[in-house]
Amino acid sequence: MKAILSHRTFSPGRAVALAWLLAVAACAGTPVDPAARVGHDGGNDPAEPMNRFIFQGNQWIDRNALQPVARTYQNSVPDAARNGLRNVSQNLQAPAVLVNDMLQGNMGRAWITTQRFSVNSTVGAAGLFDVASDWDLPMHRADFGQTLGVWGVGSGPDVQLPLLGSSNVRDSVGTAMGFFGDPVGYVPGAQVVQLSAAAAGMVDGRARMLPVTEDLERNSVDYYATLRSVYAQRREAFIEEGRTGGQPTNGKTEFLEFPP
Repeated sequence: MKAILSHRTFSPGRAVALAWLLAVAACAGTPVDPAARVGHDGGNDPAEPMNRFIFQGNQWIDRNALQPVARTYQNSVPDAARNGLRNVSQNLQAPAVLVNDMLQGNMGRAWITTQRFSVNSTVGAAGLFDVASDWDLPMHRADFGQTLGVWGVGSGPDVQLPLLGSSNVRDSVGTAMGFFGDPVGYVPGAQVVQLSAAAAGMVDGRARMLPVTEDLERNSVDYYATLRSVYAQRREAFIEEGRTGGQPTNGKTEFLEFPP
């Protein structure tokens, strides 16, 4: 326990913040009825002025930093290299996915994740090649926000996170839990590789999302509200996937990789 605490600094302030956020998320639910959902999405943003302020800052960073890097990456890096970087990033996420599969009681998916990580880490050259998919071991995602949703924790109010974009209280708690709950982070020296892969994965995800976000922004009367709604719908579908133990439909998981 001492080794873990020394490797990942956990202050009392962080513990209180996590407990408070979890308590708030547990008190809020998301209606299932479509008509009620429309009103819920529009009225579930009590901190909207602050969220819009943070959103504008995120958009400035996105337009002036991340988008140019993503376009350069897309235009300059060959497809094979981009696929390899994506595979490595996804493979490093597998231990955290496995933890959440097990916490959700999805033992079938947990076994697939274990096999994928084993195959791609060995035959796939440390995850550079996604051999497991060719062996009928499809990739899926799972995170702590999804796990909380599977356990019945409501989404809570909408939140706009600096640099990370659209979220809600439950998923913000899940993001914090992911920092402490990722087994790879406790392997000495692995954090540097993990952070590098995460940065590459963010750039790759942003590059792949460019056509989608450009279309949304061009056709949205209120881009902030549109992204907020899209995020909420995608996350609800993602949580339902965790409840049923199914696979992603139509492969539409990009917004989970990079919330604009």
